[in-house]
Amino acid sequence: MAITTAQIKELRERTGAGMMDCKKALEECQGDMEKAIAWLRKKGMAKAAKRAGRTASEGLVHAYIHAGGKIGVLVEINCETDFVARTDDFQKFAKEIAMQIAATNPIAISKEDLPTEVIEREKEIYRQQALESGKPEKVIERIVEGKLNKFYEQACLLEQPYIRDDKLKVKDLLNELVAKTGEKIVIRRFVRFQLGEKSGNDTEISEGAA
Repeated sequence: MAITTAQIKELRERTGAGMMDCKKALEECQGDMEKAIAWLRKKGMAKAAKRAGRTASEGLVHAYIHAGGKIGVLVEINCETDFVARTDDFQKFAKEIAMQIAATNPIAISKEDLPTEVIEREKEIYRQQALESGKPEKVIERIVEGKLNKFYEQACLLEQPYIRDDKLKVKDLLNELVAKTGEKIVIRRFVRFQLGEKSGNDTEISEGAA
């Protein structure tokens, strides 16, 4: 089918991808906009994987204050060049990530960054719950795995549903920015303070993704 300029423009506005990539995605997906968006996201993730070995030493620290001064977040996000760090897209991403952290209070950036003892503790809780509910032994591990994945979606920043669109995960946003900028981008670390708590959630992670 023929792909129109209007379709390409809409896809570009929704994804930030290049014109030729948008056209290619629409052609591959027979003009289906949602499938084209998914196609571009997969392509962006592939590009992100190729950039994993690069050094991300530039970037910025973004500060965000929420709820009338009751919640504060500092997040460090790195990229490869100062040029990208100063772009509107990068700075908007940093703001969105800080707002995400303020709203959801993750305890780690990625699944790989969770302490082993935390994961084992959660597994044991879910296993005991399944046993006490009378579930057959053969399905308990599957139940535990399902609940653990739900835990990751709450506890790990990259696995969380994006607060503005729960069809996306934070890692999807990150990979889209990587595809758009052509650089390795890393959510390096964050700290979240809430009024009245003894200390902030100081999470220091080597790399989140890309």
